[in-house]
Amino acid sequence: MPARIWPGRPHPLGASYDGAGVSFALFSEHATRVDLCLFDRATGAPERETLTLPEQTAHVFHGYVPGLAPGQLYGYRVHGPYDPRRGHRFNPAKLVLDPYARAVANEIDGSAPMSSVRDGDLAEERGPDPRDSAPGAPKAVVVDDVFLWDDDRPPRTPWRDTVIYELHVKGFTARHPAIPEALRGTYAALGSAPAVAHLKALGVTAVELLPIHEIADEPGTVARGLKNYWGYSTLGFFAPAGRYASRGRRGEQVTEFKAMVQALHRAGIEVILDVVYNHSAEIDRLGPTLSLRGIDNRSYYRLDPKDPRVYVDYTGCGNTLDANHPQTLKLIIDSLRYWVTEMHVDGFRFDLASALARGRHEADRRSAFFDIIHQDPVLSRVKLIAEPWDVGAGGYQVGNFPILWSEWNGKYRDAVRRFWKGAPAVAAELGYRLTGSSDLYESSGRRPDASVNFITAHDGFTLHDLVAYGRKHNLANGEQGRDGSDHDDSANHGVEGETADPVVRALRDRQVRNLLTTLMISQGVPMISGGDELGRTQRGNNNAYCQDNELSWHDWALDDRREALLAFTRRLVALRQTQPVLRRQRFFSGGRVRGSKVKDLAWFRPDGAEMTAEDWTRPETRALGLRMGGDAIPSLDRRGEPVVGDTLLVLLNGGEDELAFVLPARAWGARWQVLVDTRSAEPPERAALACETWPMVGKSMVVMRLR
Repeated sequence: MPARIWPGRPHPLGASYDGAGVSFALFSEHATRVDLCLFDRATGAPERETLTLPEQTAHVFHGYVPGLAPGQLYGYRVHGPYDPRRGHRFNPAKLVLDPYARAVANEIDGSAPMSSVRDGDLAEERGPDPRDSAPGAPKAVVVDDVFLWDDDRPPRTPWRDTVIYELHVKGFTARHPAIPEALRGTYAALGSAPAVAHLKALGVTAVELLPIHEIADEPGTVARGLKNYWGYSTLGFFAPAGRYASRGRRGEQVTEFKAMVQALHRAGIEVILDVVYNHSAEIDRLGPTLSLRGIDNRSYYRLDPKDPRVYVDYTGCGNTLDANHPQTLKLIIDSLRYWVTEMHVDGFRFDLASALARGRHEADRRSAFFDIIHQDPVLSRVKLIAEPWDVGAGGYQVGNFPILWSEWNGKYRDAVRRFWKGAPAVAAELGYRLTGSSDLYESSGRRPDASVNFITAHDGFTLHDLVAYGRKHNLANGEQGRDGSDHDDSANHGVEGETADPVVRALRDRQVRNLLTTLMISQGVPMISGGDELGRTQRGNNNAYCQDNELSWHDWALDDRREALLAFTRRLVALRQTQPVLRRQRFFSGGRVRGSKVKDLAWFRPDGAEMTAEDWTRPETRALGLRMGGDAIPSLDRRGEPVVGDTLLVLLNGGEDELAFVLPARAWGARWQVLVDTRSAEPPERAALACETWPMVGKSMVVMRLR
């Protein structure tokens, strides 16, 4: 019996179940007609029925179908002009996905005719491809949002206490021996007791998940027999990726994701999503027509004003969403609110955020995107992290994002890597990076927690590979080694790849400890790249975006070296969490603070004297010390009392040679206890007296506490 369709209402957008039927609403400013296509719930094919949405209100086509229920599969055929020279690419032969779909039932069948351009016809003068894409196209699922959250509450960990752990849902769990095999690689696995136990023991307070919005693999990647493992190819901004669900794709992925968040929250761990709103999976003009392109290409994408056939590409992925268009901006904001209010996530890391901040051309901290988030009562209260660059001209914007925002501090990463590699003339910049990057953030009214510090991330070498490889080894990606950065600034010291040489291995292990220790004693918010605490290697591949296999997955079989590294990392995180001076809410002043006879921050040369302006500018300065006063830290505890903690002394020897570091004179402290000495992974037991020297091997670091 044919379904009836009533006019319904234009809001909310998407498919909304009310207990008696489903309301459908789709925005398209330039369409002439929208057909709703219903598919068999079990198989997704064939197309069961097509109903024209009967009403249009303020560019929203809408209708209500009584009797439909959650689990129903659907898509749209959108009619309108196919005129690429004016920016229009409507083609009702291509089934398109609802941008507001809460779940997607299937992966794309790459053999289906998904592109609207006929056989790569660049001229685009013969009209759209007439072949039906529905058999291989992704279908949306009607979802019931009901979930028993019980007493779930966001942990709301203060920024100053936050330690972020960047991970991939599948990669983190795919090989974990304590997780049931049927669950590995899924949301359920990440929320399982063994996974949560590792995170808790490590001491991290938040997980930052590589993209979990519904993903579409690029045709070129599929043609090489690979897939988009990282997930920076978004198909649906409201739908959790079905590939990480253990129970099914008819809405089960939504419930499973919520249960994962609930389990992590119970352990006090926040969930931050890496989100990709800067571009979509539809790539360039020859790419597939999957959703936005076929719904309203001219509204959703940035087009070249001189030739609207061509997409403006600030992302390096073929297209850029137009965040200046009111409906595109609404799509982004609606999606963000949904993930906070309905899915209970705690924050977002915005991929290539500069692309979202661009006005007509240049990035603008007063853009509508920032203004709306700043005023929003929901989004202004969650953690907001920018990847502060894109690939367009003027896209590098580290330090230029507005208040409420933290940033991946690429300058921190680069300075720390160069120092431990032994590069000259790094000391002055390193001083800023260790102390929260006040040169980048203080003048705009932000604090040290604006700096998300990292040494490695998903993009680039793992920490193990950073010290073991001097060049990329990316041939497995099928791009003849052209992909990935040629300037990963490794800390390798001559021997390429794995080695049994005990001297080389000892130096590499020490460099790993140096880098991790530097990260944990720096002001700002530290981020650990998942698996670095386990010595994870990608065998020199610094762009493993397409490696959904053991090259990318965590290896949980630990030998003695990797066990020692894990224990060392846990001690570092614990040290940070127990030392308030490492988690300051304000920048150091360099002067005396209340209740103290000495400065809150002082820098020393290896001879024990304070550093001079000339010392900072000498290219050969590769060893230095800093004393961070814990006498009275300019922040308050929950009772409103000033926070008082230990005073720490940090010594860094980035040179090759051993040296005897003269500890500061007695006025700076009488006796020091060694907390960390990177020459060994084992906890130190020695103490030192003021005015004595402390022997430091080349490429090593020491952290001491004033007793």
